[in-house]
Amino acid sequence: MSASPPLDPRKKYVRVLEHRADGLVAFEFAIGWPELLVELLLPEAAFAEFCATHRVIRLDH
Repeated sequence: MSASPPLDPRKKYVRVLEHRADGLVAFEFAIGWPELLVELLLPEAAFAEFCATHRVIRLDH
């Protein structure tokens, strides 16, 4: 069994799943390990602010 890489809580990841018709962005967010994530919804402007505040690494590009 292989060991997981060490957790680096400074690395934060986002993968956009959908830009919805109601103006919300559906996305996955992870801290440290991109494989361990949560799914969130935010309005477009709040999503942009969230990404800037957390200095995310975009996985959807």
